Amino acid sequence: MFKHYKGGSFKVFSEEDVTTVHEATVYLLEKVGIKMHNETARQIFKEKGAAVEEAQRIVKIPRSMIEEAIDSTPSKIILCGRDEKHDLLLEGSNVHLGTGGTVLNTLDLDSGRKRLTGVKDVANYAKMTDALDNIAFFVINCYPNDVKEEEVDINRFYHGLKNTSKHVMGGIYTMDGLKAVISMAEDIAGGKEKLKERPFVSFITLMMSPLLMEVTYTDFLIEVARRGLPLTTPSEPLAGANSPVTLAGTITLNNAESLGGLILTQLINKGNPTLYGSTSSIMDMRTGTYMAGNIESALINAGCAQMAQHYKIPMYGTGGMSDSKVVDAQAGYESANTAMVVALSGCNYIHDAFGLLEFCTTLSYEKMVVDNDSVGMALRAVKGVEVSKETIATDIIEEVGPGGHFLDHPHTVEHVRKEFYFPKLSDRQQRSVWEEAGSKDTFTRAHEEARRILEKHEPLGFSEDMEKHLREKYSGIK
Repeated sequence: MFKHYKGGSFKVFSEEDVTTVHEATVYLLEKVGIKMHNETARQIFKEKGAAVEEAQRIVKIPRSMIEEAIDSTPSKIILCGRDEKHDLLLEGSNVHLGTGGTVLNTLDLDSGRKRLTGVKDVANYAKMTDALDNIAFFVINCYPNDVKEEEVDINRFYHGLKNTSKHVMGGIYTMDGLKAVISMAEDIAGGKEKLKERPFVSFITLMMSPLLMEVTYTDFLIEVARRGLPLTTPSEPLAGANSPVTLAGTITLNNAESLGGLILTQLINKGNPTLYGSTSSIMDMRTGTYMAGNIESALINAGCAQMAQHYKIPMYGTGGMSDSKVVDAQAGYESANTAMVVALSGCNYIHDAFGLLEFCTTLSYEKMVVDNDSVGMALRAVKGVEVSKETIATDIIEEVGPGGHFLDHPHTVEHVRKEFYFPKLSDRQQRSVWEEAGSKDTFTRAHEEARRILEKHEPLGFSEDMEKHLREKYSGIK
């Protein structure tokens, strides 16, 4: 099981606020409804007792249906890795952080210039994920621009699964691609039931704002739910654009939309492992562009995390991004602050926390390494301060006495690695030592570490027979 700590020390809402947001959500779902362009989804809701206004394609969901779906959604979900040591327990306020984004560009490791991502980048970013110890999972974070559209899904998941034994989640682009990916995962698992027992893949199905479910993503949701595999139903309201400019209003809208997808999932397959979700942020009202590294996004996701905890449903949230174009001070403080806030809120599955720049459109290998330390510090903050007789150490203080020291005491040896976080990238040497080592800045050290990982790290991969089988069965794999 991958190491996790319990968050929840940072709360956006009082208990009264949570109730207010919930009641506003129920009102929206019952009285305003969700526009569902997907005919199958409307029929499912109608058969289960929801009010469907067919001409307007509006589905109004009664309180009883909302409550039943919340109750039937598992409060404990285990997302597995291909290696059991990477299994993730999503429950309560357990915190894990990982990748995300599905971006089209990367900063090239050799030239430093922005270029389109390809299949090799999917594989390399999965390998980076496998090697960096604070990354808990791989949400496939880039798009292979060098393959045909109908082969994108199989290539993304194949190269992800081959290059990391951590859990792999991703969005989907075609129904044929979704079915091929599930079939491939079943082959790797050893059968359909074995995959359901240990799901090492899961899927993202998006809601639209405000209060809309379109055809294609809803088809994906229906297919995944019928297969009994884990999925998340995030929405992405942008405060000031397609949601109210007020953060409370955006959280309420996000809550209604994510629950809408979750309810449909439970109507299809009661008890299906489903994550409540948010990828919400704000619009820059000066430029009309989406913002990724803003603190308001972190507050919105923290508020959604509190609603998910109220419902006792694990949450997929967002934190750790930056709007900077390069790996600089802005990239550091935006990523660190947003990841920290969302982690302290107790969000269970925080994606987008590694490597993302430029409004979530560009990846950086070096930033993944930098973010590994930043997230390590955030997790140390989430862990908090343990108070016990052993940690207060009155007897040790008495034993050492006034004027003594604790450097060589067994208590120090026993506890130092539990109490202190030791970053792998940060320079903590005296200036003279740093100068003797070449006066390397953080970016240079991160660049060297990224290159070392890609050259030296060996992920689990596939057996020779499995590799042959997959390439023969799924001819689109590049």
